Order: sequence, then structure tokens, then C-alpha cells
Amino acid sequence: MARKTKKAAVVEKNVRESETAKIRKMDEATINKNILELKQELFNLRFQAAVGKLENTAQLGKVKKQIARMKTVLTEREKALR
Repeated sequence: MARKTKKAAVVEKNVRESETAKIRKMDEATINKNILELKQELFNLRFQAAVGKLENTAQLGKVKKQIARMKTVLTEREKALR
């Protein structure tokens, strides 16, 4: 397995930050709507995995992380209001 170069790791980090930045630009209603859609997608992926039809199992982790990012942004906003 090839190791990531330092430059590749920095580029990957910047991609992750930009995803979070996009989420922060959304309003709460949009984030909640996206969370519901991602939960439905996660359900479908889990079902496919259980049946043995899921080819890219990494999708499960990606969807879970995206949901977690969105929930984190919502929590940050709630705490900022206190």
C-alpha cells in the first residue's frame, strides 16, 4: 500500500475543510434536510451491505462522517447562542 505524500495529506485536509466550510454556509433548515437525506442513503447502503450488493463499502463511512459534520455544525451554533 502506497503511503500518502505530505502534499497529498495537505490537499486532502483542505478538501475536508472546504466541505465543512460549505456546511457552515448553509442555514439550519437546509442542514437538517440534508441530514435526513443522508440518513436515508445510509439506510439504503446498510441494506445493500446486508444483502451483499454493496460494492464500495467505504461509502458507509463517508456518509456517516458527513452526517457527523452537519450535526457538529448544528451543535456549534446552538452553543454559540447560549
